[in-house]
Order: sequence, then C-alpha cells, then structure tokens
Amino acid sequence: MNRDYMSRDDIKGKIYNDMPPCVLVVTGMSGAGKSAALRALEDSGFETVDNLPLALLNAVVEARANTLAIGIDVRTRDFDASDLLNKLDALRRRSGIPIGIIFIDCDTDILGQRYTETRRPHPLADDLPISVGIETERRLLAPLREHAELLIDTTRLATADMKRILRGQYSDVGARPLQVFLTSFGYRHGLPRDADLVFDVRFLKNPYYEPALKPQSGMDKPVAAFIEKDPALAPFLDHLMQLLGPLLPLYEAEGKSYLTIAIGCTGGQHRSVFVVERLQTWLAGQNIACEVRHRDTTINRALS
Repeated sequence: MNRDYMSRDDIKGKIYNDMPPCVLVVTGMSGAGKSAALRALEDSGFETVDNLPLALLNAVVEARANTLAIGIDVRTRDFDASDLLNKLDALRRRSGIPIGIIFIDCDTDILGQRYTETRRPHPLADDLPISVGIETERRLLAPLREHAELLIDTTRLATADMKRILRGQYSDVGARPLQVFLTSFGYRHGLPRDADLVFDVRFLKNPYYEPALKPQSGMDKPVAAFIEKDPALAPFLDHLMQLLGPLLPLYEAEGKSYLTIAIGCTGGQHRSVFVVERLQTWLAGQNIACEVRHRDTTINRALS
C-alpha cells in the first residue's frame, strides 16, 4: 500500500444503501494513533467509547443516541478479531445499522521508535523485545485490517492530518461540497500515502541549482519567476486544469467528500510548491474549497 489513508472501493458514504456509517469501530496497532483518531471523531460529533468489552458491544450499539465510535484493540477484554467481525455482521443483519471499521496502522520500525522514546511497554511484549509484540499484534489484527473500510497509515502522518482525513470522511457526510487538499512533496522523502492523485513536476527546470534560489522556496517571487520562464510550465498547467476541471464534479457526484492531490518534485521545496500555489489560485477561481500543505518545507497553511 502506498497511501496514508485508503477508502476501500470509495466505500465511505456508500455503506449499506448509500448510508454513511453511524457506528464506527476504530482499531489498529498500539501506538499508531487510535486514541487520537477517537478524539478527532469526538470533535466531529461522534459519541466515543474506548476499550469496550465485546460482550457489551450489542447493548452499547443499540442504545446509542447518535453516531458512535468504539475503540477496540488487543487490549480489549475478550478480544478476538474473528469474533468481533461475526458480531458486527450479526448486528448489521439484525438491526440494519450501517457499521464501518477504521484501521490505524504504522510501520513496525516507527512503532518501535515510539515505544522506545516514550518508554511504554507494548501490551503483548511482556519481557520480549518490542518488535516481537508488534508482530504478534499485527497477526492478531490482520482480519480487521482486511475488512476495514478506511485504513490510515500514520508512519509519516501528523496528528493534524489524521484529523483532516477523518473530518473529510465522516463530518457532515453528504451535506457539504467536495473538499480538495493540495500537498507538495519531495520524491526523495517518499510519496504521500494519502494522495488520491499524484503529479510529477520534475521535468521543470530546477531552481535548486541556482545558488541564489537554492535556499528559497516556490513561495518566493524569484523562484516563481524562474519557474514561469520554463516553456514546459504553461502547457502542463493548461492540461492539468483541463483534466481536473471535469473530474472534480464527477468525484463529488459519486459522494466523495475529500480529494487529495499531490504535486511532487525532487526535494519538495521549489517546483512542487510553486505548482501547488498556482493550482490553489485556480481552484479558488472555481469556488472550490481548498486546503494547502507543503509537506517538505516549513510552509504549511490552510486556505479556502
């Protein structure tokens, strides 16, 4: 998987007769950010319950007042992934309640670093190395990961970005227009895993090799002037806007509430930043709400 979040078959907003899920099971790897995800959902209007024993699942779901997010993982009393999936299927059939699963994941090495830095014990490691506990947990949770409607990988994802993803997926589903998120990035730092569409602008002339421009970014006028002189820029932007123009209404018509467009260059400082800024200006002219992040520079801001 090469994304920070993945909506399986664009299922958000289409679960069970096009109804958004009113019950979410939030699970995943310990230390990956499940608690932060629950807090983000609570901020979006969900009731939240963490570490709910499976024996109480039916009663809590059926007694909910509104949308509900339930945290369940290997620390949960009587936890069993297969048993949980069976209980969820039975609930869906009996009550018709739309239920979705969110899985919060993270690379093993990063999880190990987090446990080392916080000096917290892994719930399955006991006296064994942390890596053993992580791999054991990964095997136990594999069935839930396979059945998740939304998979969020926090390996390179800030907490604020996870909140943005969840807000885009589950806040006021069907009640607001498509939200577009633009991010610039550097290929040397890896692809953004949350990207729905990725465009490579490394064919443009690189300001990095100009000593005066190297320390600047695509937000600076001298860098912008340098890139604008490249004869390849105008045709690329024209074709890109011709591509996106008819696509965005189609995404919205299909019920997609959030679209992430990533623009990449080598280091993520000059060309990709400039192109993202140009795209943001164009989207604003189309009255499309847009949020911007320059991942591999120190410039991060929200625009609408």
